[in-house]
Amino acid sequence: MELGRLEYLQALVTEFQATDSTEAKEQVLANLANFAYDPSNYEYLRQLQVLDLFLDMLTEDNETLVEFAMGGLCNLCLDKTNKEYILEAGGVEPIINCLSSSNEETVMSAVTALMFLSTPRSRAQTTALPVVECMLRFSLSANTRLSNLASIFLQDYCSPLQVEEARNLSRHTAVGIPLPKD
Repeated sequence: MELGRLEYLQALVTEFQATDSTEAKEQVLANLANFAYDPSNYEYLRQLQVLDLFLDMLTEDNETLVEFAMGGLCNLCLDKTNKEYILEAGGVEPIINCLSSSNEETVMSAVTALMFLSTPRSRAQTTALPVVECMLRFSLSANTRLSNLASIFLQDYCSPLQVEEARNLSRHTAVGIPLPKD
């Protein structure tokens, strides 16, 4: 018997919740993130509370789970309803925290999601001074993908005043200086 789209997605969510296998959780979350790419799945994913699942996974210690959850959120946040839900659920802060990930895909998805989540109402949070400082550092990265994306963020989502303020603050901080050992 063939499952319908909603039933299949429900089966994935149930499997994610029921399994103790890290590998299985990673695989299921990757599948859910891929389904989040298709707008015809948005309503089902909202109904199954997958946005909450993705938001919850952003604070996991497992970098792979964080990567797939961040990718899923990035795929979902172009939709107006999903964007509002993520903003109302306090999703910007955990997404900003993903900017410090050592996983390149997590960081790329986080930067992109912040772009998609920027609205006149959320802009103060998505372009807060620490975010702008971070984007300035990313714009100087040897990683071309990251450098280009951060430059677009600074150009399209930040005011010249915000960028200048972040530049001035960066000049007066000890970024890059190692902390003393205990």
